[in-house]
Amino acid sequence: MLVIMIGVFDSGFGGLTILKSFLDKLPEYDYVYLGDNARAPYGSKSHDTIYQYTCEALKFLFAQGCDLVILACNSASAEALRQVQQEFLPKNFPDKKVLGVVVPIVEGVTEFIENKKLDSKKVRVGIIGTRATIESKVFEKELAKRNFSGEILARACPLLVPLVEENWTKRPETKTILKKYLQPLKTNNINILVLACTHYPILFNQVQHAIGRKVFVLNPPEIVAEKLKDFLKRHPEIETRLSKNKKRLFYTTDNVQRFSKFTSRFLNLQSPQIEKTKIS
Repeated sequence: MLVIMIGVFDSGFGGLTILKSFLDKLPEYDYVYLGDNARAPYGSKSHDTIYQYTCEALKFLFAQGCDLVILACNSASAEALRQVQQEFLPKNFPDKKVLGVVVPIVEGVTEFIENKKLDSKKVRVGIIGTRATIESKVFEKELAKRNFSGEILARACPLLVPLVEENWTKRPETKTILKKYLQPLKTNNINILVLACTHYPILFNQVQHAIGRKVFVLNPPEIVAEKLKDFLKRHPEIETRLSKNKKRLFYTTDNVQRFSKFTSRFLNLQSPQIEKTKIS
């Protein structure tokens, strides 16, 4: 029987936050996760490099039997997704589908504003992410498409991804750095904070403490999982082809032991099936 899986791609460990929500909300499907840990982080790299790495990752995941791939990496979503959808897929894999995380998160922002009946003109949205994501201004562009007229304060936080990758999430140094990054946003009295990097939800509690309880911190993994659930309902031609055997495969381009330790702890999986691979 042909196994057709959902692929989840990230530059490292961060995409596991997205996969965790998928496993919680859509556990019946088969998933394959690829972490390009050897070349992480992507956030400090150029557009061309991120696009190249993303295409290499997609080729690998398609070869593993994925018809649908989620770019769990915000940097890849911001810098490469549009070009992937407009050029790479039509030319090479016209029958495959690739989705990102930016649009679902932006939809989450606008839905929160609408549900809370906030005045869009007075809302201040804070965004923290990698340099590539922040400099792309992709969140500003997507919010503008939805007629958001409030203020946006974006801040690059390049040190957070390496700290998460090193499992320094509870170290005092991380709390100090996080506080310094968030202080300008806190001073400007933001209403909503967007964690525009899939590594950052691992620091969710620390972020909420540092920014204060008055600020609503969006939880991107939950939003992305709900949006994927909705997408599959709206596209039965894709959903009915997906295998539903609760299979989970993991690939990393770097240290398997380190990846296994992180994955086992974060996803609460015993002896996850992990392989080292090259995608370049």
